[in-house]
Amino acid sequence: MALFGRAKRPERRGAEFDFLIVGLGNPGSKYSRTRHNVGFETIELLATRLNTTLKTGRDHALFAEVSTTTNTQSKHILLAMPNTYMNESGNAVGPLARRYAIVDPLKIIVVHDELDLEPGVVKVKSGGGLAGHNGLQSITQHLKTQDFLRVRIGVGKPPSKEQGGDHVLSKIPARERELLDISVQVAADAVQLIVAEGLDAAMRNINAR
Repeated sequence: MALFGRAKRPERRGAEFDFLIVGLGNPGSKYSRTRHNVGFETIELLATRLNTTLKTGRDHALFAEVSTTTNTQSKHILLAMPNTYMNESGNAVGPLARRYAIVDPLKIIVVHDELDLEPGVVKVKSGGGLAGHNGLQSITQHLKTQDFLRVRIGVGKPPSKEQGGDHVLSKIPARERELLDISVQVAADAVQLIVAEGLDAAMRNINAR
């Protein structure tokens, strides 16, 4: 079944994209370096590794088109950071997927914070539940599927469910921040492994750590 619930003529023509890679977070300096923004940090790191600069587009996101060579094959990818707030991430991902004619959910990689994993843990998965994550819920609503790929960066659980919002938006103790800095590096590695060698290779390499 096509994304968005029905077949739709692409809004953009040109080189076919191998992956749309989206990091989730909240825009603005107030949220910088919080647990909720590790997805943004991963995209920024990937942009640095790939020697590109994110720019403002009309689809509610900062983005960069990148061509990279992996295993002698050229891959065309789109890096993106929604400039909506987290709970409206789908307002960026949906239009980007349509504009760039990315209709296969296995070509969409979402990097996000994960309460169910301890700080320092990174896991790769395909599809699955949404675990109450507002960003994933918004993306699913717009794509009409939750079968996209995930790179999950552990940020740990708060003392109680009621403190979830404060937990992901508050400043982070120095030791935990060090762990998250390493996790962002691993998450970027995971994305590059998916692009270069495929999902199974990335899961074997990253999930076994």
